[in-house]
Amino acid sequence: MLQHVALIMDGNRRWAKEKKLRALLGHQKGYGQIEKIVDHAEKYGIAYITFWAFSTENWKRSKEEVSYLMDLFREVLKGDSLKRLIDKGGKIVILGNITRFPLDIQKEIERVVAVSKHNTGIQVNIALNYGGREEIVHAVQQIVSDSVKQYEITGDLISQYLYTNGQPDPDLIIRTGGAQRLSGYLPWQSIYSELYFTETYWPDFDEKEFDKAIEEFERRERRFGQ
Repeated sequence: MLQHVALIMDGNRRWAKEKKLRALLGHQKGYGQIEKIVDHAEKYGIAYITFWAFSTENWKRSKEEVSYLMDLFREVLKGDSLKRLIDKGGKIVILGNITRFPLDIQKEIERVVAVSKHNTGIQVNIALNYGGREEIVHAVQQIVSDSVKQYEITGDLISQYLYTNGQPDPDLIIRTGGAQRLSGYLPWQSIYSELYFTETYWPDFDEKEFDKAIEEFERRERRFGQ
């Protein structure tokens, strides 16, 4: 059963370059795809969908690009698209450490999470300032802080300290843009995820492209090591 799909939204800048547009416009077009993919995922009965919107490595990009992305986050957080998702029952959950973001963005993130907290529709995870190793380090730090005994530490317990606590692991991880690697995306949660890589850039990843990924997933036999 397909419960959770996670996506790596890659190829925004290359999409813009090929169209002779400013690279930043690729990000804007890319973020415009999220709502339609969420709506389409709901038709499959998918309960959880995760988007990697900003990684811990993205801070290394040019000041201009990072500044643009911060403004884009402000626009998205206050925009109609996210409001529609919430009004339709979507629950917004953030994966990652948001304390590095400007204070106004932190407050908007907290507002959106609070407003949608009790919604029972599809859960939309947005990975912001997310890195897989950092997530595991954070979990270990919290376990130590809680003075958990060594013999009490199990895989299930570690999962409870991750950002995805209480969620099923991704059944399917989709990466757009041609690269065939996870780049530190959900390393603990992805051990049995099916991986789907497509050359399609994220701004062109539409409902038909999503259907192709689901069709490929349904052709595979999942054995979970058995």
